[in-house]
Amino acid sequence: MNITFRQEQPKDYSQTEALIEQAFRNEVMTDHQEHFLVDRIRKSNAFIPELSIVAVNQQNNIIGHILFSIISIENKEQATPSLALAPISVHPDYQNKGIGSMLMKEGLEKAKAAGYRSIIVLGHADYYPRFGFKPASLWGIEAPFDVPEEAFMALELEPGVLERTSGIVHYSKAFSE
Repeated sequence: MNITFRQEQPKDYSQTEALIEQAFRNEVMTDHQEHFLVDRIRKSNAFIPELSIVAVNQQNNIIGHILFSIISIENKEQATPSLALAPISVHPDYQNKGIGSMLMKEGLEKAKAAGYRSIIVLGHADYYPRFGFKPASLWGIEAPFDVPEEAFMALELEPGVLERTSGIVHYSKAFSE
């Protein structure tokens, strides 16, 4: 299967949102609003265009998408910049074929190359650890809302970068609108 990765472009937005809606349609642990979240993030100051990446098949159809946006981890002494990974989506016809893993690896490489040092994700506890994500609680990092500890995870893109970081994650307003 010949898949290419590229930065999402404004002309892709409607196709990407349709893909996201389809990818999450049959998921149980979701509010089915992920495509709206992506639209709100794109309109926010947390949006990083080069970290909105699509997977495209040979017919030039978007079959996957990953998005990282700016967040901070805050305590009384400091605010540490980080990224939120939300969401990652693969079209149902292409799921379980390794495309999500390829998209994740591409996104992590791009985030690291862009100088970002850590990533926070709220997601399946049995999926994200294969990419190095660990419970955020290991660093004293907390979600701003109630979530299962094992589902709230962090990844150091630079080893040791979170050792002196703790606090509550502050997402952009796009996540709460």
